[in-house]
Amino acid sequence: MSHDTNAKLIYMANQIATFFKSQPQDEAAQGVATHINKYWEPRMRRKLFQHIDSGGEGLSPLVLEAASKIKRPEAA
Repeated sequence: MSHDTNAKLIYMANQIATFFKSQPQDEAAQGVATHINKYWEPRMRRKLFQHIDSGGEGLSPLVLEAASKIKRPEAA
């Protein structure tokens, strides 16, 4: 995956986390996960998990917390 693709996914995921950060912690993580599950196609979620699995550098702690609630797509 290219660095530019990672950078865009990281930016988008962190923007979602920023939106939900004002909510209570458990609701915020669920909100991030729900948004990503609802609006991100499997290809995007697959790339997000590839990045998380390789360390998740640059991702907000809230995105990393929400990862367990995000639907992991099957391998391509």
